[in-house]
Amino acid sequence: MPTHYKDLGLVNTKEMLSRALKEDYAVPGFNFNNMEQLQAIIMACTDTESPVILQVSKGAREYANQTLLKYMAHGAVQYAKELTNGSGIPITLHLDHGDSFDLCKSCIDTGFSSVMIDGSHLPYDDNVELTKKVVAYAHEHDVSVEGELGVLSGIEDDVSAEKSVYTQPEEVVDFTKKTGVDSLAISIGTSHGANKFTPKQCKRNEEGILVPPPLRFDILEAIEKELPDFPIVLHGSSSVPQNLVKIINENGGDLKDAVGIPEEQLKKAAESAVCKINIDSDGRLAMTATIRKVFNEHPEEFDPRKYLGPAREALRELYVHKVKYVLGSENKA
Repeated sequence: MPTHYKDLGLVNTKEMLSRALKEDYAVPGFNFNNMEQLQAIIMACTDTESPVILQVSKGAREYANQTLLKYMAHGAVQYAKELTNGSGIPITLHLDHGDSFDLCKSCIDTGFSSVMIDGSHLPYDDNVELTKKVVAYAHEHDVSVEGELGVLSGIEDDVSAEKSVYTQPEEVVDFTKKTGVDSLAISIGTSHGANKFTPKQCKRNEEGILVPPPLRFDILEAIEKELPDFPIVLHGSSSVPQNLVKIINENGGDLKDAVGIPEEQLKKAAESAVCKINIDSDGRLAMTATIRKVFNEHPEEFDPRKYLGPAREALRELYVHKVKYVLGSENKA
């Protein structure tokens, strides 16, 4: 028996992104795989009164189990109400980087309120046809759809590409009209994973830290001119905080040349037509840094609560920071 997302208390992204577009901020797209991550996201977004898009990749859905995931999403809605004396916050359950119509359909039928169909690796016409098919089914169920033009480099879960392909501004109008998507993910220099750039692509500052090439705001501006007042999405937008990388490496880790997108550039993007910014790797780093530190300082520890609890708190603090100082979505619930 299919489950409609409204029965879980969820919302789609249409009104959420429309408001963000008008008021020049970005809604957080935070990925999660387990209960502690979900708790941290809801705590951070209720603390800051921010709407949130709970993102689940294909791999995360398989990991968490689709049935459990449905009830986790419903639980997140109820948890947010508990933390806000009944008012709650707008919450979307979103498929991140769906790679087929069948996967998108399955997510819609099990309560997702938004899906992304990523046909960016396909020839243009094939991307249009696949995206159009997903949109037709999703809109029958009032589910919002994100499409993608351009390819991000890097590796994250099942998404992998060696080279970036920037979005072509001249294609965005044709693509959105033909497909009917509600938002569009573009490629302007962001990248998946913690190693977003090679050392050759970066410069080193006086402290020897790698500085990545700037985002292509010229492409973003051209897209905004071609497609005014349309919700734009940035993937691969973790900043890879160097303090977290240092903690990981000091406690047995081996992250080399890990570098992300500077937060000031993401803040600038959030004040433009970019009204949804995806952050996943930063959360992984925050949790891993904390867990490694606990294990290194307390090698006798074996109670999961004693390392997952601090990791959850570190993640909450990270996401509060992102909402307040990067995305600008505080008090927008």
